[in-house]
Amino acid sequence: MARRIEIELTSKLEDGRFTWRAAGAREPRGTLVEALVPSGAKIGEILRAEVDSGLDGVDVLSIVPRKEPSPVDLRGKQIEIIGPPRVEAGVQVTLAQKGRGRRHDGPRDDSRQDRPPRDAKGAKPRRGAPGPSAGGGPSAPRAERPRPDRTRPPREDARPPKGRGSGPERRGAPDRRDSRRPQELAVSTTHRNALLATLRPEQLPIAEQLLRGGLPAVRQAIDEQNRAALALGRPTIAPETILTIADDLLPLTTLAAWKDRAAAVQHAGPTVRLRDLRAAVTAARTVTLDEEARGVLKELQGQLHTKTEELRTQWVTKVESLLEKGEVVAALSVVSRAPDPGTRCPAALATSLAEAAGKALDGDLTPTAWIAVLDAVVASPMRRSVHPAGIPAAQEAQAAAVRAAGHVPALAKLLGMRIPPPPPPSSAKRPALSGRRPS
Repeated sequence: MARRIEIELTSKLEDGRFTWRAAGAREPRGTLVEALVPSGAKIGEILRAEVDSGLDGVDVLSIVPRKEPSPVDLRGKQIEIIGPPRVEAGVQVTLAQKGRGRRHDGPRDDSRQDRPPRDAKGAKPRRGAPGPSAGGGPSAPRAERPRPDRTRPPREDARPPKGRGSGPERRGAPDRRDSRRPQELAVSTTHRNALLATLRPEQLPIAEQLLRGGLPAVRQAIDEQNRAALALGRPTIAPETILTIADDLLPLTTLAAWKDRAAAVQHAGPTVRLRDLRAAVTAARTVTLDEEARGVLKELQGQLHTKTEELRTQWVTKVESLLEKGEVVAALSVVSRAPDPGTRCPAALATSLAEAAGKALDGDLTPTAWIAVLDAVVASPMRRSVHPAGIPAAQEAQAAAVRAAGHVPALAKLLGMRIPPPPPPSSAKRPALSGRRPS
């Protein structure tokens, strides 16, 4: 169905055709023959055209004259109101004087004259102080009285007050932010913009939908456009042709999106998060890579291997350090949070940690301390290898041992009960053995 829009002439080609775009648009939309353009039209002039939209683009059918305002149309003219003039009250502005002046400018109340006089600085006399009528004579002004020296020398260990200590000391303080802290990836659209610049006008909207959400986004856009066409009584479009174009563009859009993602990971450098680096490497399996993308993937794989080994070494070193200090609970807490799901604790370290945890589960401990160690053991990956030294006789500790017997089989032998089956591995978070609700 034809419609009328305003178009702007952008340039003139060698064959006599004009390029045009919608008035206010960003890029040209098409061309039209010189016979349709009125004589004397210039580049940059805005015309009113009758156009028709199709699969190949927008075609200009004819140029129609622009509407001129009607002489009887009063829109755009000033409306004059005839009537008696109204006198509005003016606004009186009084500026306050600078400084601390008196609040009242009127005459002073006579009742204030009976008040005691003030000194030279306006301060009230103290109680018991001799005044002018007390027979003691006029007192000396406060400015002339000798004042005792009440200043104290500053303490050497004094600290500046909090909140307002924005002096030179705070301005020159070093930046305590860690530059090695992982940061969010910067959004890059370089490769996607380069791809869109090489496509034809009818491919651009399809490629944009593919970059937003793949083929489901294209199907959703087709459904919305058909529903809008039916509501306006216009013919609908066949989705087969558009989906065929989308299938051809899908490998190109996915490759461009992956290149932008990989470029953001490379730009982050050593501060990139491990999950972002692993996600970029894993996403390459679903993309048809070209020669450039294969080189980038190889570089990212090497960076992933290096970063994983670095984090694993730091993790093992921290567990060994805590174990040497005798902090068994802290070592179990660290070993239960591996830097990578595929990271395994070395066999020698796991054996040493299991033996230390078994000795820490001593029956002479208080029930609270024993349950704290038991919670750390249950959350650790070597819980089935721990052999507790004993169980406190308190009822709370005995109940916690019964609940943890499925995780730590050695507890069932100490309790004289049958070993229960291990809990299902699908539980994402194990309940606390103390019986208290987590805060």
